Amino acid sequence: EEISKHKGPPVFTQEERYKMVQAIKWVDEIAPGAPYVTTLETLDKYSCDFCVHGDDITLTIDGKDTYEEVKTAGRYRECKRTQGVSTTDLVGRMLLMTKAHHSNIDEDLDYRKHTDNFGKGPKGHSPWTGVSQFLQTSQKIIQFASGKEPEPGDTIIYVAGAFDLFHVGHVDFLAKVHQLAEKPYIIAGLHFDQEVNRYKGKNYPIMNIHERTLSVLACRYVSEVVIGAPYAVTADLLDHFKVTLVCHGMTEVVPDKDGSDPYEEPKRRGIFQLVDSGSNLTTDLIVQRIIKNRLEFEARNQKKEAKELAVLEAMRRLEEEKH
Repeated sequence: EEISKHKGPPVFTQEERYKMVQAIKWVDEIAPGAPYVTTLETLDKYSCDFCVHGDDITLTIDGKDTYEEVKTAGRYRECKRTQGVSTTDLVGRMLLMTKAHHSNIDEDLDYRKHTDNFGKGPKGHSPWTGVSQFLQTSQKIIQFASGKEPEPGDTIIYVAGAFDLFHVGHVDFLAKVHQLAEKPYIIAGLHFDQEVNRYKGKNYPIMNIHERTLSVLACRYVSEVVIGAPYAVTADLLDHFKVTLVCHGMTEVVPDKDGSDPYEEPKRRGIFQLVDSGSNLTTDLIVQRIIKNRLEFEARNQKKEAKELAVLEAMRRLEEEKH
């Protein structure tokens, strides 16, 4: 209700969002049903020293700074937000279902036209809304990586896939895999964009390999990621990582380019296991949710843009008055 009131329709349900945030390795506790405007009362209730947000503007429905109260009390900290990765950006890609976000060719005009509509009100462009490219750095990967090697006695479990739009279905699957051993060390193999596109079709993946890598690394159940893992789980891969178990969810396994089963080798070794996550959420279903609410999402983004531009204009005027 809070999100719908201030921002527009949420993509995920409350329960899905709670579960997702709880699965992030830097989160210790979630506060369910928190108000959209963070109050000192909320901070005190959960014994929090301060509230942290990105350096983009967030406004309430009536255009006020959402964090005014905690800022005034000196209990606010800021992080630099990552350019090009936001709900708005991803929603834009889904509405368009375009390949331009992970190809090297020039964006087609339809894509450019739509990104303009999507993150732009009639009066210009806000720096916080709209589609831009996420730039991966080794430093960013280091921040996300656990850096922990497997220890003696660990069960090394390998899982592979696209892990596109990392969601509750993925979290449920990884949590189940994590329960299979006393000391699990889960390695997730992520396929390159072109490979994902080969077996998923349309213009999947929505997120490029860099974005998918960080999403998976942020999950508390994952110890390591193989960036651009081979589609077929080979003997070399199994031996190199000393894998004791290979797991796959209940989704269809598309044959490799030559028609072979990508899990042939782990099956031959008797270390392959199917794991039912108990969740029916898929990347496809998320895209369908977005497309169903397409008009609401487009309106939401244009309204957000207009509010941000109004604030920028006011800030500019204040600056001019000072001089």
